[in-house]
Amino acid sequence: MSSLPLLPDSGSRLVGIARLASHSESVRQGHEVEYFALPVKSLLNRCVSKRQLPFTWTINPYRGCEFACKYCYARYTHEFMEMRDGIEFEQKIYAKQHAADLLRQELRKVKPGESIAIGTATDPYQPIERKLEITRAILQEFARHEGLELGIVSKSAMVPRDIDVLQEITRHNKISVNITVTTIDADLARILEPRAPRPDLRLGAVRKLRDAGIRTGVNCAPVLPGITDSQKQLEAVVRAAAEAGADHIFANTLFLKPCSAAVFLPFLKEHFPKLVPDYEQRFKNGAFLAPPYRKRISELMTHLRKKYAVGRDSGWKPIEPFRPQQEQMNLFG
Repeated sequence: MSSLPLLPDSGSRLVGIARLASHSESVRQGHEVEYFALPVKSLLNRCVSKRQLPFTWTINPYRGCEFACKYCYARYTHEFMEMRDGIEFEQKIYAKQHAADLLRQELRKVKPGESIAIGTATDPYQPIERKLEITRAILQEFARHEGLELGIVSKSAMVPRDIDVLQEITRHNKISVNITVTTIDADLARILEPRAPRPDLRLGAVRKLRDAGIRTGVNCAPVLPGITDSQKQLEAVVRAAAEAGADHIFANTLFLKPCSAAVFLPFLKEHFPKLVPDYEQRFKNGAFLAPPYRKRISELMTHLRKKYAVGRDSGWKPIEPFRPQQEQMNLFG
């Protein structure tokens, strides 16, 4: 990992290579991004939620996310830093200092059977990771331990960079990678997730990881009413996941907190104005879509998983590297 000019002030800008790395891309996209050092006392966070979640602990190597997904539910995390403008979540990215060292000290808190999710509120493989390698350093620390249950969530095509470390982790731990693919329509993805890699590149990452024997699946989320929730749209994602060799696929519907709605609803008015009344009605009483809608999506995904022989379980069963010819026999013979 390269030496970084991280200063003790949480408002100090990362200078030199990290700042320049995104400058040309920021200009091209018309999207200025600043990077800051964030000194933290803890990296491992116990998940406290009324919702039933499949993990006990979370790790987010960064705060904020450059991918700028219009529906992102995690924008509220910048409110803890007294930033109420949801756009700042994608413009001011904070890199957590000494992450691997902190993790080494904190892993003793994790009990057998408790799982750790990486990337629940920020993408651990967003562009700045290419230079800072904070996520890679965290994975290298995990590779020194055994008996852990780990999961990674990312929209990035960069994950295969760390295949060597992921393979080392799998020798003594259980790990699953989940690549988010909201739609395989590249034009639609570009307006929904303007700075994330193209869907085909993400699916290419799924194949590379599976070829390397890493348990990998697709997270089809969020499902957006009237935009990505048709059978045609969802079937295209499940089919592509199957062709990439994904072990599993699951879908989650849109979760629209007020901080997210402040960004998403203006986007909706610009690109899908006819859907605005429908969304206002659906979310007038809270951040979640109604149970009948969620049930319909769940039943449709169950049907599509069976049709394309893709699992739902993102658990820890041992797997073999993906072999297209063998998979084709399983699907059709």
